[in-house]
Amino acid sequence: MPQKAPKIFLDTSVIIAAVMSPTGGARLLFHLSQAGAVRLVVGKGILYETEDVLKRKAPRLIGLFAQLFAEANVETAQEPNSEQLERAKSLLEYAPDANVLAQAISANPDWLISHDREHFIGNSVLADLPFKIGTPGDAIAWLRAQS
Repeated sequence: MPQKAPKIFLDTSVIIAAVMSPTGGARLLFHLSQAGAVRLVVGKGILYETEDVLKRKAPRLIGLFAQLFAEANVETAQEPNSEQLERAKSLLEYAPDANVLAQAISANPDWLISHDREHFIGNSVLADLPFKIGTPGDAIAWLRAQS
């Protein structure tokens, strides 16, 4: 029986990196999703934030953003419930990132991928979550080790 493709939840920082740069780990995750090797998922809040950032900083890339999402079959997670929001807030004091974490908890991924080294990457408080947290490179290295 074939292995289930790992579910990878993307933070805004990773989506922006994928849109801005045709090379690098962030864009590679979109290519891997397009090939069916992974499943990418985002929260609605992440989508809104990404679109807002692109409209302000790189409006010419909105079309590429939409194209990448369509080609990679990116899924949208359900909104987090109150319990998931409270759990995330108990782990992260910074409200915007607690909201991202709640969205990830709701999505139940194998990985939360971010470039945020201040709140996510290497944060020992988050070590007991049921998913790994890392950069695109961390997830890609893990995928290579699985094959």
